[in-house]
Amino acid sequence: MKKILALTVTVILVMTFVSASAGTEITVVGQGETQVSADTAVIFLGVSARDRDVMKAQQKVNETIAAIRTALINAGVPEENINTNYINIFAIYGSTNDSFGNSGEEEVTAYNAGSSLAVKVTDMETVGLLIDEAFAAGANTLDGINFSAESTENARNESLKIAVAEAREKAEILAEASGLKITGIEKITEGSVSSYENTVGNFSAKAADTASEQAYGAGTVVQAAKVIVSVSVSVTFEAE
Repeated sequence: MKKILALTVTVILVMTFVSASAGTEITVVGQGETQVSADTAVIFLGVSARDRDVMKAQQKVNETIAAIRTALINAGVPEENINTNYINIFAIYGSTNDSFGNSGEEEVTAYNAGSSLAVKVTDMETVGLLIDEAFAAGANTLDGINFSAESTENARNESLKIAVAEAREKAEILAEASGLKITGIEKITEGSVSSYENTVGNFSAKAADTASEQAYGAGTVVQAAKVIVSVSVSVTFEAE
C-alpha cells in the first residue's frame, strides 16, 4: 500500500513539473520590404491602322511594324529583344439609313488591324529615346512600360532581416502586454516573396526643373521605377 502511494505521489510530481516547465508560444507574422533600382524595362508599343479592305489594313500594320523594328535595331536594341506582344483584327460596324433617315441593318464599314511589340531594354537612359524612335518610324500606340530588376537576391535577404526584426518587435509587445518575457525562438517559416514596381515617389521635383525639360525638349521623358522586394515570415517565439 505504501509503495502504491509513493508511486502515485511521484507521478503527480512529474506531471506538475512538466506543466510548470511548459512555456507559452507567441506566433506572429513579420513583413519586410526593400527597394532596388530597376535595370530592365519592357516597352509595349505598336501600330493600329484602319481600312475598308481588311488585307490593306493588315498590310499597313505589317509595313509599319517592320519599319519600327528596323529603327529600334539601328538605335542599338538587339533583334532578339524585340518580340511580338499581340496581333489583332476586328470589324467596325455601322448602320445604313434609308431615304427617310431610318436606321437599317448594321454592316461592316471598315476593319481595324493592330500589332504591338514587346521591347526589352537594359539601358534605362535610352527608354524615352527608343519610344521616340519607334513613333518616328510610324508607331501610334503605347501600351505601357514594365520595370524590373534582374537580380533581387540582396534585396530579398535584406527584406528577410527586416521581416524577422518586425516579428520580434510584435512578439515583445504582446509578451509585455501579457506579463511575459521572450526567451527564445521555437520556429521560423518563410512566407511569400514578391516583387513589384513602385511608381510613386521616385521622381523628385528637382528632377523636373526647367533646365531638364529644355534638355529633353519634346522627347519622351521616362523615370525608371523602383522595384520593391517584399517578404513575409511567420515566427513562433518562446515566452515565460
